Amino acid sequence: MPRLRRFLRWALYAFAGLALLGVVTAGTLYYLIAPKLPDVETLRTIELQEPMYVYAADGRLMAMFGETRRYPVAIEDVPLRLKQAFIAIEDARFYKHHGVDYKGIARAVWLLATTDDKRVPGGSTITQQVARQYFLSAEYSYKRKLGEMLLAMRMERELSKDEIFELYLNKSFFGNRAYGVGAAAEFYYGKKMSELSLDEMASLAGIPKFPSSGNPLSNPDRAKIRRDYILDRMVEQRFIGAAEAAAAKAVPMHASPHERPIEVYAPYVAEMVRQQMVERYGAEALTKGYHVTTTIDPTLQAAADKAVRDGLKVYDRRHGWHGVEEHFDLAPNEDAATAKQRLRSTPAQAGLLPAIVLATDGAGARLALADGSEIALAGNQGWGGRSPSSLLKRGDLVRVEKIEPPAPKVEAGKPAPPPAPVADLGYRLEQLPQAQAALVSLEPTNGALRALSGGFSFAGAKFNRATQARRQPGSSFKPFVYAASFERGYNPASIVLDAPVVFRDRRGHIWRPQNDGGNFAGPMRVREAMVQSRNLVSVRLLDAMGVDFARKYIANFGFDIEQLPPNLSMSLGTASLTPLSVARGYATFANGGFRITPWFIDEIKDRAGAVVFKEKPATACRECVGRGATSSGAGHSAGAVVDGFNFGPSGGPAKPEPKKPAEAVKPATPPPADLVVAPRAIDDRIAYQIVSMLRDVVLRGTGTAAKVLGREDVGGKTGSTNDHRDAWFSGFGGPYVTTVWVGRDNYKSLGYREYGGKAALPIWIDFMRAALKDKPVAPNEPPEGMVKVSVGANGSLIPDGVGGIVEWVKAEDLDKMQSYIDYGTDEAAPSEESFDIF
Repeated sequence: MPRLRRFLRWALYAFAGLALLGVVTAGTLYYLIAPKLPDVETLRTIELQEPMYVYAADGRLMAMFGETRRYPVAIEDVPLRLKQAFIAIEDARFYKHHGVDYKGIARAVWLLATTDDKRVPGGSTITQQVARQYFLSAEYSYKRKLGEMLLAMRMERELSKDEIFELYLNKSFFGNRAYGVGAAAEFYYGKKMSELSLDEMASLAGIPKFPSSGNPLSNPDRAKIRRDYILDRMVEQRFIGAAEAAAAKAVPMHASPHERPIEVYAPYVAEMVRQQMVERYGAEALTKGYHVTTTIDPTLQAAADKAVRDGLKVYDRRHGWHGVEEHFDLAPNEDAATAKQRLRSTPAQAGLLPAIVLATDGAGARLALADGSEIALAGNQGWGGRSPSSLLKRGDLVRVEKIEPPAPKVEAGKPAPPPAPVADLGYRLEQLPQAQAALVSLEPTNGALRALSGGFSFAGAKFNRATQARRQPGSSFKPFVYAASFERGYNPASIVLDAPVVFRDRRGHIWRPQNDGGNFAGPMRVREAMVQSRNLVSVRLLDAMGVDFARKYIANFGFDIEQLPPNLSMSLGTASLTPLSVARGYATFANGGFRITPWFIDEIKDRAGAVVFKEKPATACRECVGRGATSSGAGHSAGAVVDGFNFGPSGGPAKPEPKKPAEAVKPATPPPADLVVAPRAIDDRIAYQIVSMLRDVVLRGTGTAAKVLGREDVGGKTGSTNDHRDAWFSGFGGPYVTTVWVGRDNYKSLGYREYGGKAALPIWIDFMRAALKDKPVAPNEPPEGMVKVSVGANGSLIPDGVGGIVEWVKAEDLDKMQSYIDYGTDEAAPSEESFDIF
């Protein structure tokens, strides 16, 4: 008995000593770890990473940017069964413990003591998982585990159970870049949480344990085993009945990837938004859940993309088959299933799918697509009237396009027929166009961008040719030169000589500008020179007014003066400009002389829906701003002008005389308090004259193809450069200004006679046909301070106004309108003049 008593006494002493040692150890660890633990209160204001959403003007989704899919949810919006599924598998005693489940810890300790495993399941509550997800690392150590437990207990004291559970559901990783149960429900099932069935809820609850290797897409068999186990656990916890669980188990696994649908395809604009948002808010712009609404009109954007693609395909067909993209040496036994591996890095472009030729069969061919399927092309499904077998051989990488059934014809006054069943008409051989194009359309009144296409396919090249490509605009630049000359006293009725001229620079280099056709028309009115796009008239006008003056004046349209060549070649459009900047310049003509700034972000909201930015664009307001003077500065003319002719280097046109009292215009009306008025760039009367002339270009000049639109308010100018490297058409109609450029990225020629009117104008017409549908005709009424005059064919005034050609000119220009000097015969006219360029 004494021996037993002594044993018990020593056992008691040992237990007390171990307990004391444990308390001292725990206390020491607590004081070492606890001060380093983060402040739990920050969880109340923590911002989860959420992608940036970009919308079109009507609110339809245009793009999402961000590394994670996450749509934070409120705990009250989570269905009860979904919460029960997570509790059943992750922490059955969640609503009973205080952050640490001691039964679970005891079970984990027992497993560590009785097995050879270094890591055992169990022991971590939902609260501990939240502590680890938000504050701690994934390191597996006893120190980290103790810190996790201490932090979990602190969280339970300061946060409610629902707050902790909400943090868990929004933070957990569900694989495939989906973070949070809201994103997981949408990605795996394409549903909102409230729409999930019981089997789907159980499947989602099983993912966070094995998010990459055990999700329903990567391993459906493993995911089913875990789903069924969760259903059994829900029965054990009396969340559901056995029959309900059995019915859910009988449902096959049916998860599939559901990307949030992009409703408006405008990748070039979306990338512009991403870049601007990062410039404004830094890299966090893509993770703070901003909602960005743009100015893009979905209907116009679709029309722009279609016009560009169709136009480039038509251009490409004019220049024939240019060969396959690449050739692979296929092994003899290589079939569609193995050949698809070669197409992994070759994206589809604008509906043109990559395919590898497996064999040619008679006139047709068999091809493998990127999904491993095999298609056959018949002899009449080739390209340009040629059979596939005559163009292809085994191993060629080519493009095919699915043949769409023709749209049903709708007779006037009758309802549209019901849609017919979609027939599989197969594919046809296609090729990627060698040329590229860009289209920009904006509202001239305030610069709002309504549509933009930066190329044939964003998948093929991210380079945005509408905003990044600097190309020579050619003759489409002439309206800016003409506008500058009108500021110096010229007008549409002025006579300028279209005849050979030679310029010499200081080094003795000779420049002989030529008209496109190589011919000369002699003396002609400025209006006719614009209509016929006469190069020599533009050169003479620029020489007459002076390059310095013209550069300063043209910079008022929004161009960087450093981008404007400081020599006479500027008159032929040799400046390197982006299509967006050219469209901005043309907007000044269409809006009555105001310089607008293009913009495309209308509104930005944070994740809570609060507006953090709202654009207030500078707007053209003819009633708000007086005519005033432009900031072009004083220019110096390089040549004398007599009777509208340039006769060499002496004085320029007479300086405009002060306006007479009768020419005064009405005082400006104060603008509304919330209106930002755009600065005046040019005289509104000059804008009227240029618009009138550009309308004539469409009526009877190089842009007559646009007459097909059947609108009197359509005007514009073609543009082409040397060797046909660039083709342009810029113009306006209704409420829009649109610029189209066509060219090749490598600056090679587009081909023989690929002028602006042939390569670019058809694209412009196709777009404007859709854009102007049901839009009212834009007026072009002469502003105050203009006088209606009649002029003869030689530019002289007809005093009584009977007969002749009607023009509207600035009132102060009347005194400067002089009669044309008759040379008598062509031989008497100067055959070629020689001037210094400088």
